[in-house]
Amino acid sequence: MRIVQLINAQRQRHIALVEEPHLILIRNASSVYQLVQSAIEQEVPLQKLIDDSLTDERVSYDEVYEGRSAWRLLPAVDHPDDPRFCMLSGTGLTHKASADNRQKMHDAATAGQATDSMKIYQWGVEGGKPDSGQIGVQPEWFYKGNGSMLRAHNEALLIPNYGNDGGEEPELAAVYINGQDGTPYRVGFATANEFSDHVMEKKNYLYLAPSKIRTCAIGPELVLTETVNDIRGRVAVERSGQILWEKNIKTGEANMAHSLQNLEYHHFKYPNHRLPFDVHIHFLGADAFSFGEGIQLQDGDLMQVQWEGMGRALRNRLQVEATEERLLEVRTV
Repeated sequence: MRIVQLINAQRQRHIALVEEPHLILIRNASSVYQLVQSAIEQEVPLQKLIDDSLTDERVSYDEVYEGRSAWRLLPAVDHPDDPRFCMLSGTGLTHKASADNRQKMHDAATAGQATDSMKIYQWGVEGGKPDSGQIGVQPEWFYKGNGSMLRAHNEALLIPNYGNDGGEEPELAAVYINGQDGTPYRVGFATANEFSDHVMEKKNYLYLAPSKIRTCAIGPELVLTETVNDIRGRVAVERSGQILWEKNIKTGEANMAHSLQNLEYHHFKYPNHRLPFDVHIHFLGADAFSFGEGIQLQDGDLMQVQWEGMGRALRNRLQVEATEERLLEVRTV
């Protein structure tokens, strides 16, 4: 089952079920967040709640997807009331290609030796998929910001005036919403562009943290499935209507060094990640990105990520902030 979040010119929100080539509007909830909380409270499976809430109203998906409708797409999931209650985070070094790219970025400092990044990836290969009931090795983890950094299909991803660069990271994001008692519930998965500043990171691996606090995108669809095993896809960058770079990519547990269960344990073991009613969007790692092959994106470039079985492609343009960086004034009380 695939669903989307919509908003119209009057700022009215709706959820809709994807039934190509239409979107069927869903009643009784204006956001995925609200729908999930209702399912938890009523102890009803989410998909059944959706089936029982379908209306007869249909919208052309093509028109919405292409930006020709009064409706536009929102991120596949968000916190509808306050973005501060939505955490964006991720796990790097889950895919071999990502570890290889990180190794190349920092090879100069190691004279051909295995970097710390490659060591962490190898730890995952050896201990990231423990037997049932066991705790595996801890993965790399990073913070990307709160929901204010989240963008939808067709929205721009920004290189800020303090940034050095910006590049696509084609991924899947796992979506979780905490219940009233803080229990995390896995809702589903969405196509994602985790978008990072690789030039800043390349300066020194200790700059990984600030290089990740950038806008990012998920969507257009949330896929309601329990897990993802072997997912194949394609990432592309277009410049002036022509393909600049493209590559086949793969993800899912079969192609990752860590099991989903292990990633979830190490994310939610922290009590502050189990606060009631919070939303968590966790990026699962990239298999390839253009920066690793010497491509530097420019203002206006179009990034596209598509995964088989995960709905329509996520498309976002890159935007370079034109203003100069200025010192921010911090005042005293």
